[in-house]
Formats: sequence, C-alpha cells, structure tokens
Amino acid sequence: MAAGSAQESESEGFNAERPADDSSVTPLSGFRFIPFRRSDLLQMLRSEARLGALQERAFEDSVLTIGETFRNDFHDSRQALKDCYAVLDPDADTRQFPDGASSQDAAVEELKDRLAVLLNRGNYEALTEAQLKKAFRSKSLFQIRLRVDLKDFDDLMLFCRGSSERTETVTLFFGLIKRQVRFLNYDRVVLFLRFADRGVKTDKDFSPGRVMIKLFQNVPDADLEMLFPNTRVAMRWTDRLLIGVPALASGAIVATTKLAAPLVLLGTLGGFWLGLHSEPVTLDKRGLVVLGAGMAALGAYLWKQWSSYRNRKERFRQTLTRDLYFKLLDNNAGVLLRVLDDAEDSECKEAFVALYFLLAEARPLSAQKLDELIEDWFAKRWHARLDFEIEDALQKLEHIGLAQKHDGLWSVPSTAATSAAVPS
Repeated sequence: MAAGSAQESESEGFNAERPADDSSVTPLSGFRFIPFRRSDLLQMLRSEARLGALQERAFEDSVLTIGETFRNDFHDSRQALKDCYAVLDPDADTRQFPDGASSQDAAVEELKDRLAVLLNRGNYEALTEAQLKKAFRSKSLFQIRLRVDLKDFDDLMLFCRGSSERTETVTLFFGLIKRQVRFLNYDRVVLFLRFADRGVKTDKDFSPGRVMIKLFQNVPDADLEMLFPNTRVAMRWTDRLLIGVPALASGAIVATTKLAAPLVLLGTLGGFWLGLHSEPVTLDKRGLVVLGAGMAALGAYLWKQWSSYRNRKERFRQTLTRDLYFKLLDNNAGVLLRVLDDAEDSECKEAFVALYFLLAEARPLSAQKLDELIEDWFAKRWHARLDFEIEDALQKLEHIGLAQKHDGLWSVPSTAATSAAVPS
C-alpha cells in the first residue's frame, strides 16, 4: 500500500496485553494461519491414529520428503532475499561491492515483491489503505491521542497474521467509571516503510529512501498508529480540560491576589499615557517593586502550567515507549529471516494436513470436501477456526508427487502410498 496522500490520525487507546482469562478472547475465522507449531501439528495428526501400518509408513516418509523439498526451496529464496536487501540494509556491517550493487529504487521494488510473496506464503494478510484509514478513525483504548502523517513515506505495506476479538476493562475519570470494550487484536504485524523526501522537514533519522522493516506482536487494530516511527503524541480534549480548568481557577486566584496591585498601577499608567486622564502618575521605587512582584508571580504561574502540560505529555510518551518495548519482536534483516522461517513452516504444515486426510479417507475426494473435513477437524478437535488453503496445499502435494487429481477428485498416487512397503 503506497502512502500517496496526507493523513493525520487521532486515536485514544491503551496497552492491550494478552489477557490471562481465555474467555475474553474470541478467535476469528477467515485467517489462513494454522496456530500450531510444525512438530506439535504432526503429533496432533499422529494422535488421530486413523492410518493403517502401510499408510502410516507412507505418511512418515512423505513428511521427510515435504520437509526436504521446502528446505531446499527456501534456502534459495533466503539467499535471493538477502542479496536484494543488502543495498538497503541500514544495519549492515559489510562493505558494498561497487559494481555488484543494484540501484536503490530497483532494490526496493524487488524487495517489496519478494516480501509480499513471502508473507503470503507465511499466511500473512495484507491490510489495504482503506482498512488502515478505518483503523486510524477507530476509537482506541490507549489513554492518549496519536497522530501519523503518511506523507512521510513513499512506500508503505502492512501485513497481519492471526486475529481475535478481545474484551478489556477500561477505566475512566480516575477509575470512577469502568466499561467493557471489545476490539480486534492482531497476533503479528509486519510493517514495511520507505521514507519520502520532505525537504527541510526531513529528520536525520528519516533520511529519504531509507527502508525500515518491523515485526510486532499483540497489536489492537485501532492502535496501529503507534507502530509508525513518526507517531506524535497529542493531548485529548479531556486532558486539556484536566489541565485547563485548574489552570483557569488558579489563574483567577493569582490575578486577584498577586496581580491586583500591579494591574491597577499599569492601568493608571496606561490611562495617563493614552490621555484618558491628565493627573500625572509617579512610578517610584515602591511602584517598581509592585510591578516586579507581579511579573514574578505571573512568570511562576505560567511556568507551572507549562510544566504541568509538558510532564503530562512526557508520561504519555513513556506509556507509548513502554508498550512498544514489549510489542516489538524484530527489525530489518531479522524480520526477513523470521518471516522466511514462518513461511517454510506454513507451507509444510498445510501439506502435512492435506496429505494426512487424503490418506485417512482412503478414497478420492473433491477439494471442497477435503477442505470441510480439515476445517471441521481444527474447529471441533482443537478449537481453532481457520480458512484452510486447500487448493494451495493440494497443488504443493501434486508438485512433489504426493497427490494427484482425476475427474475433479484428489487422491494419493498408489506409488506414493505403497513406496513405504518396498524394502530399501
């Protein structure tokens, strides 16, 4: 998603940590991600005990074949991704070979394409510009207001994986009011940014063309603003009232007690200088002391109010920094390596599940029927609702030679199902 227009977002929110009570978390369907580790998923499939001895041997051999196939596939992808990112890596500690480095613009385009494909294979979902703007408009749970100017970026991509609806208790007015709030939470969020040239407004940390890749965890959708490096903390109207009302009250007290005499003296002098009255006013030593005391009282009052405002904003920044500290998982090249590993696991897991159920049914099945069996198994057996990518899984198995399609029905080739019985 490209950031082509100006956008300022304002939201109120809070630190939505993973709740201890699972009853406050409702998994959402529609996401492709299988929320189990590869080794755990294999144990889950084996625990079904639905395969005969011959099928079980075929499955175990096929698991090794699948793992080796994708390990080789992603080894090549890993090196290609590292090569195209090398010219953009802000954390690199190696020197560039002058004749071997591609242009930055070409490297960015290649990196974007490769990263998008990789994240898709890792079951990450792309957030559109419309979804992002909707999240910016959403009323968050953070007790601060955040602003983001999307004009600071030439390129912007957001991907998320895993989501759930959560319930949290929000306290208002110093704990006097409590209310339950439901919100959408993303388990993983990948942010890709390329900084634009803002001319004199360009910050030294936001040099034009610089690319940043971040991986976060446990992010409420309405708090996506806090993930951006140019996030600015602003006062809500409630915060301004909490500062402004006491300031007005104390200002009235200062005006009537500390500034009354200086104001009368200044008014008399001003009236004489403006010709409103002809009686001369003498500004003696006592008058100067009164004016000095009044100016000192006014300065102290203004400094106190400014310090109160500044300290409140500083507390907000500390809250934001503390929250991001626990949400940030990885940066730049580290993100690429983690996503590569996630994608390899996702590809293997989908192939494992599809193959197991093809073997367990022992009869040709349509892709739709197999998809229903798998999604029903995850939902009823493991309380995980997901949108299993059956077509992708079957195509992977067909490419490896572990599945075949005939008259619209899928099955395991007899050679693959019986190869385990042949002595090596």
